[in-house]
Amino acid sequence: MTKIAITGATGFVGQATLDVALHKAFKVRALTRRPAAPRDGVEWVSGALDDQASLNELVQGCDAVIHIAGLTNTPNVGRFEAANVTGTANLIEAAKKAGVARFVFVSSLAAREPSLSQYGASKARAEALVEASGLHWTIVRPPGVYGPGDKDYLDLFKAAKLGVVPVPPEGASSLIHVEDLARLLVALVPVDPKTKGQTYEPWDDNAYGYTHKDLAKLIGEAVGNPNAVAAPLPPAVMQLGAKLDGFLRGGKAKLTEDRVGYMLHKDWVCDLRRAPPISIWQAVWDGEAGMKMTAQWYKEKGWL
Repeated sequence: MTKIAITGATGFVGQATLDVALHKAFKVRALTRRPAAPRDGVEWVSGALDDQASLNELVQGCDAVIHIAGLTNTPNVGRFEAANVTGTANLIEAAKKAGVARFVFVSSLAAREPSLSQYGASKARAEALVEASGLHWTIVRPPGVYGPGDKDYLDLFKAAKLGVVPVPPEGASSLIHVEDLARLLVALVPVDPKTKGQTYEPWDDNAYGYTHKDLAKLIGEAVGNPNAVAAPLPPAVMQLGAKLDGFLRGGKAKLTEDRVGYMLHKDWVCDLRRAPPISIWQAVWDGEAGMKMTAQWYKEKGWL
């Protein structure tokens, strides 16, 4: 029976990946900072990416590693290096020491443009470590990930109910439902020559991505307000908004100055040349159905 190690299994993408792995009858060893509820097929390992002993325990006897854990947003940009770069280096060291050849790394489209944000720069540096590791690696750069449990897109759904969706200026981006991303990560676990040393950018059924106007319309229809419109925010307003969010929510701020750096970039559409092989994976959720499903989940949970 295949046994895999997962970091970030208690997070948004990680929980979905854990569900898929168990559905595929994989045995899972998962890293957690806090006590986690017992679950059949899962061995929880207490630790963190800066705790080498816990990483060594995590990967021991495993066939593959899916490295999802990382820091995506923080007002303190200095934390990106420790979480995303040093943490990845520590996990690579543990995998090599334990003889775990397969390494699937979840990066970000932000790594394509490392000059735009410290987050993107940290992911690019982590990718370089993975590429130089000597492991049988595959890198996955997800675009915007949404779905049940996500809190980043929640504010846009709430805004759409009111009829006006604040978005960055002109630009377009790809999307992927969290369940589809999870299925891809698990599908990449088997050692396969055609996936070795590849960097993939997966998306839903829309290869051309969504303009911000398209996104506002999509979310508006999902929440039952098809008249919702996009309200493009000038860069200066977004930067001011980041300062205000930091002042009001402190370390829990969602809009940070670093995040504004890459949100203002016009092209976050996945590269067709980096599509995962169809023989391994295809997206199931299209944007319309995925957004409606997500809106319904928010409503059922009382979030919306």
